[in-house]
Amino acid sequence: MTEHLELRQLCVFCGSSPGSNPFYREVAGQLGRALAAREIVLVYGGGGIGLMGAVADATLAAGGQVTGVIPAGLASREVAHQNLTALEVVATMHERKARMADLADAFLALPGGMGTFDELFEIITWAQLGIHQKPIGLLNIDHYFDPLIEMVEHAIREGFVSPHHRGLLIIADSVDEWFARLGQFQPIKISTRWIEMSEI
Repeated sequence: MTEHLELRQLCVFCGSSPGSNPFYREVAGQLGRALAAREIVLVYGGGGIGLMGAVADATLAAGGQVTGVIPAGLASREVAHQNLTALEVVATMHERKARMADLADAFLALPGGMGTFDELFEIITWAQLGIHQKPIGLLNIDHYFDPLIEMVEHAIREGFVSPHHRGLLIIADSVDEWFARLGQFQPIKISTRWIEMSEI
């Protein structure tokens, strides 16, 4: 890692469903094993099913540590994982996201649905506003996020997102590639203005 980043805890956003492509689950397992090998604590939404369960199970099976954060109302719906190093039960989704953000030194999104998109874009927005300078990653497994990446590029072309903010996302196709890119992380300078008029 760079001198600017000591990665002790990684927050992972991903689906409570396994998705239709078995490769998603395979890469989630690769990530869990990589975290354990690097002695990085996994911070995630606390579920025991889908990709959430896959990355947690792989981390634990490889001897790693996992902290889950789950709202009480979702503990049964997402089937809270019962064998984590630590499981924090909070009252609301807002508290869940804030707590995961507080715990994490960096963020990484794997394939998922609306909840994953919500978590990812909220943490990007916080970075865009200068609330934090933590690295944010996108693990684009089997091109899952290609349409989302194109949507961001479209928003840049249409003047709603600063081209400068493209650098807020560290995009990679594999676990090893993402860790390699993370090792080159440098926080970008955030403008005090939302979008400079010269960029429109």
